[in-house]
Formats: sequence, structure tokens, C-alpha cells
Amino acid sequence: MDLDPAAALKALQSRNFGGHSARLGIRYHDRGPDWVELALPFSPDLIGDEDSGVLASGPIIALMDVATSIAVWQRIAAFAPHATLDLRIDYLRPARPGQTVIGRAECLRVARSIAFTRGIAHDGDLADPVAHVAATFMVPSGTYPKVAP
Repeated sequence: MDLDPAAALKALQSRNFGGHSARLGIRYHDRGPDWVELALPFSPDLIGDEDSGVLASGPIIALMDVATSIAVWQRIAAFAPHATLDLRIDYLRPARPGQTVIGRAECLRVARSIAFTRGIAHDGDLADPVAHVAATFMVPSGTYPKVAP
């Protein structure tokens, strides 16, 4: 299925995510020619440690899974249903209590049936990340659409 980049951006900006993304409050934040950012606003429902107020890791993992997935679709300028094959997150520090976590992702390469991505989760400063992520996706149809040069 072809993706109209303007329509896709409008859908992202409308903040009408479904599924677990909607439940977590994940929304569009920003994008550039080779990256996309999603935001996970702080919510008391997402706290993993009541004493410190630190977010649980699960919502941050979900944020980065969605952000890296969308980065692939941005790169191929099409929607291609795909599955997360591998998602590695290296936590560097806890997110600051009360802060929105931003997930920034880029697609490094799209091969025939595998896409490679990387990203950073931060809470306001790209130079002070909460986590680094590397993810690969596999398209079950066998072939991703060709990436325009």
C-alpha cells in the first residue's frame, strides 16, 4: 500500500493512535528528512516505582518500538506491515519524574525483507539520553518496497 507522506504526517499529528500507543498516550512530536520523534507524556499511571516516581520501562519500550517502526515507513515512503524481529534497549539512566519522554528514531537501511533502525529516548536533552535502541523489522510479505534514492 502506498503512503501519501502528507496524509501520514497529518494522521500522526492528529494524535489518533490506536491500540497500546493510544492507551499510553503516545503522540507525534516532530520529524526531519531521516528521523521521526514521538512523545510519551508523563502520566502517574505509567510510574514503575511509586517511591521515586520513575516511569516503568514497558511504556518506554513501547514508545521506541513504535518510533523505530514509523521510521522505516518514513524511509520507504509506504506502509508495509512488518514485525519487530529484534529490539534492544540499553538504559543509561531513569527518565526524570514528571517529564515527557521523547523517542527519536531513524531507519539506517532497508534490505529486501529486513529493515535496520536506531534511536534515542530522552526527556528533553538529546545529549543526555535515557536509553539507546537498535531494532530490526521483518516484512512477512517477503519484500519491502524499494527505497527511493
